[in-house]
Amino acid sequence: MKDTPITHLHIGLGAKMADFAGYNMPIQYTSITEEHHCVRNGVGIFDVSHMGEFIVKGKQALDLVQHVTSNDASTLLSGEAQYSCLPNDDGGIVDDLLVYRLGEDMCQEGEQALMLVVNASNIEKDWNWISKHQHFDTRLIDISEKTGLLAVQGPKAINTLQKLTNIPLVDLKYYTFTKGTLAGIENVLISATGYTGSGGFELYVANEHTEALWHAIMAAGAEFDIHPCGLGARDTLRLEMGYCLYGNDIDDTTSPLEAGLGWITKLKKPNPFNGQHWMLKQKTAGLTKKLVGFTMEERRVPRHGYLIFDSLEQEIGIVTSGTQSPSLDMPIGMGYVPLSFALPGSVIMVQAGKKLLKATVCTLPFLKL
Repeated sequence: MKDTPITHLHIGLGAKMADFAGYNMPIQYTSITEEHHCVRNGVGIFDVSHMGEFIVKGKQALDLVQHVTSNDASTLLSGEAQYSCLPNDDGGIVDDLLVYRLGEDMCQEGEQALMLVVNASNIEKDWNWISKHQHFDTRLIDISEKTGLLAVQGPKAINTLQKLTNIPLVDLKYYTFTKGTLAGIENVLISATGYTGSGGFELYVANEHTEALWHAIMAAGAEFDIHPCGLGARDTLRLEMGYCLYGNDIDDTTSPLEAGLGWITKLKKPNPFNGQHWMLKQKTAGLTKKLVGFTMEERRVPRHGYLIFDSLEQEIGIVTSGTQSPSLDMPIGMGYVPLSFALPGSVIMVQAGKKLLKATVCTLPFLKL
């Protein structure tokens, strides 16, 4: 297993560690529920340095990104980011990712520069996929092994980080970023993004400064009762918001349209992209299944892979994610069902062992913040 730059800190804090995407990662420090509430109500810090980062730089950097991603990166100004995905040739999803439009200071004259942030489990897969389509005047640079990434999330994240910088963080709108000095460390990329739904920032920093930045944030957040948080709470937080997890809710066999990601799939953008023709055909023909959220009637957590049935006990779908929602104190889940069962209020049955448990389809997100 690989370590992040601060794996030793997590072990020293007594975190429960586990292999995640080939990295030795903290799953929880105290309890998932405690860490979850900490982020929803205050501030928590996550080490997500296992994520992958690619720099795309050159005269046709934007052309390459437009070709391999579903969203329209041409709309991005310097200092803006967007959520997107890498479609495959059959309309499935190679990965979901963030696209950052970097400033001119990263380029030579006449060049463009973007950063792609990809899932840890897909770093090699994504690199190979993008490289396969690299027919443009641009360079692809993998900086994953050199880059630390800390996510400071929650309503008190801005109060915590503002103590460490002169940059007016209140001016950073959702999905914008800047580069500057934080906790005396230069060239930190401060991004107003995150996958918790509770606001906050993601901080990209050189590996050698990750530990110092962690300690500075923990000290600054002490008055707000900051907690280190593991991947367990990261999962419950994202699921309450209905955010997709690659490998569970989306994969190479699910299209962005089926997953409710039509908003990041710009079928009319000026540049053709991988899988566009397939998705246009799918949209014209109509979807046959859709990713939905549902709540359980009994206090039994739906698990990934559980089958979904209709009231006549006919199999109609599959659960992709499920958990006991700490905020709602009830079991919630997501899964794919036929369109006829996708309307809010539709009743479905989730198989748990030999039992079929009643569930009700609902609108996403589960938690309205």
